Amino acid sequence: MPHPYFEDEYNEESDGDWAEEESDHDSESDIGSDEELIHAALSLDKNRKHSDSDQQPDQEDQIEEIILPWESFTEEEKEDIRQDARKIGFMKFFDKYAIERREPIARLLEAFGLDLPPHVIVATQAIELAKVLRSIVTRYLRKRDRLDNVNTLQDVVQLIRDAKKIMIVTGAGVSVSCGIPDFRSESGIYSRLQEYELDDPQQMFDIDYFREMPEIFYSFAREVYPGKYEPSPSHVFVKLVEDKGKLLRNYTQNIDTLEHKVGINNLVNCHGSFATASCVTCDYKCQGKDIEDAIYQQMVPPCPKCASAPSPVKPASNVSDDEDAYDPPRGVSIMKPDITFFGEKLPDEFDRLLAIDTEQVDLLIVMGSSLKVAPVSDIMTHIPHSVPQILINRTPITHMTFDVQLLGNSDDIVPELCRMLDWDLKHTKLPGGSALSDESKALSRIPNDIVLPLANQPPPSDHMWTFVQNGLYVFPGAVFDPKLLK
Repeated sequence: MPHPYFEDEYNEESDGDWAEEESDHDSESDIGSDEELIHAALSLDKNRKHSDSDQQPDQEDQIEEIILPWESFTEEEKEDIRQDARKIGFMKFFDKYAIERREPIARLLEAFGLDLPPHVIVATQAIELAKVLRSIVTRYLRKRDRLDNVNTLQDVVQLIRDAKKIMIVTGAGVSVSCGIPDFRSESGIYSRLQEYELDDPQQMFDIDYFREMPEIFYSFAREVYPGKYEPSPSHVFVKLVEDKGKLLRNYTQNIDTLEHKVGINNLVNCHGSFATASCVTCDYKCQGKDIEDAIYQQMVPPCPKCASAPSPVKPASNVSDDEDAYDPPRGVSIMKPDITFFGEKLPDEFDRLLAIDTEQVDLLIVMGSSLKVAPVSDIMTHIPHSVPQILINRTPITHMTFDVQLLGNSDDIVPELCRMLDWDLKHTKLPGGSALSDESKALSRIPNDIVLPLANQPPPSDHMWTFVQNGLYVFPGAVFDPKLLK
């Protein structure tokens, strides 16, 4: 079940949200300075300033005389609290301090550099302060220190070999090679606004817009519908990790159900999937295949239950001889795939299983995701900072700190990991059908043609990958900005 203080909704943050977040996370005085944290609760102080001329002197004195029933933490106590948040993650931190110890939330905010005026604290409900605390601590936890002992590709291989509870987060990048378009690339779905006559790309998956204009969604739904697609080598890799008894859980952001098709069992569909569909009015549920024909024909499927019910009868004054009923309003009594739209809550199992898994995880691998969609993007803030974290993605992630980033096509990277692990990853797209075939081994020894803009260009290697610096490797397909290189 969702946390009583927080309801997770499907949200998206743009590249611009991270562009300015480059300062070191040890600068505690800057933690609460983001405009994002100018919450409704904090704006009370601004409103009071505008009305100062209307206040009587005794009212101003009354505001100044508010004394909070607690003392501020010492600097040492604040550092201990911040370190504890790094160790246990936000949700466990909140439960420990706000729920179990009953620490005032405003006092906890002080530990993260945000001192609210007493009159604002008194005038603000605890649940609103809790939202501010979540935002400020989550931002703080995104910047972790890299582990000193995790730097190389060989370190990654050893971690996978030794791990027993691997959490894998997968995004659209693991499905692109299957023919399923992604959302944010130059040719992705979000780039085709004119074709779909949208003002904002998020309208494609906005629940209110869907109710009003369902035909927009169904005009492109067949492009991401999984019926005609087959799993990629990256999907098979996740299944192989499970077959080795090492997969704690695969949290997938994808809605294509290819994880189901490859047979992954320890799975959470964070954003739902096409596997089932529900009526937006009566919650009637069916299998996704029941609306498959409508999806391929780009038609809006009606709800069979609502359609079989008596139609609402018009008032007697409007009834004519040839018309005694009318259709339900637009967007009502239609079927919607059980994928999570913007504005909808994530499935309850997401919070429930994440709370369990963060207690057990000993290695995190993120594959094919830029981690820009909340709350999945905040998974890392719930995991202790001591847990190694590895990224496999075409582009680097700078708003979070991974121990090692393997940049390139995941379908090229995971076979190389399997060759180093001596795991027999099988897939028809791999040369010779296997990562361990002679053809695949020969391919892995062909140097990539990536030219790095460095003063000291690394010497050519006899591998498909290039070591750039500790924690950073590039494989075929890598896309990155030279300014990210140190």
